[in-house]
Amino acid sequence: MSATFAPSPWPAPPSSLRDAGWRFGREQAPPGGWSFELRRNVSITPRQLLLAYALLCGLSLAVAAGFWWQGVRAVGFFTGLELLAVGAALLVVARHAGDRELITMVGHDLAVEQHFGPAVTRTSFRAEWVRVEPVAADGSLVELSGEGRRVRIGRHVPPELRVQLAQELRRALRQARMAGERVVDHEHKA
Repeated sequence: MSATFAPSPWPAPPSSLRDAGWRFGREQAPPGGWSFELRRNVSITPRQLLLAYALLCGLSLAVAAGFWWQGVRAVGFFTGLELLAVGAALLVVARHAGDRELITMVGHDLAVEQHFGPAVTRTSFRAEWVRVEPVAADGSLVELSGEGRRVRIGRHVPPELRVQLAQELRRALRQARMAGERVVDHEHKA
């Protein structure tokens, strides 16, 4: 196998980040296995959202009932319309609260699983052939490519941290390759 090296389109990390621990990645049980879970930053859980909506409905319906009792019937209609619109918007928010990207590497296999609402897409690569590059420039999404497939990751990572995500992915790939080479060398010696 031959390798070609090209300069990275991303700037080199500050020396303080090069030897730092892992921010995104976690080493898994099999040696050389890695997992990266990139989640949407949600400040309220779907259960809390439902509770807040129920509280809003109760308060709005109480006010509408007061106007209904006074003979102003149109307020009830507009309150119902408002609560339906807010409910639909909160449903969209709750539906995407679990959006995430899961990147796992076990042995020579790299799998990317992207959850977007109810849809789940899976892409697999051989770890030896994966390239980690920016889509456009600094702060852009990270593109994993290899074997004719491409997938863009990092939607739930702030743009200023995507360079660090790419560097961690490269480091995990490098460590997996080194672990694979050690296993192959050990098998040849035995």
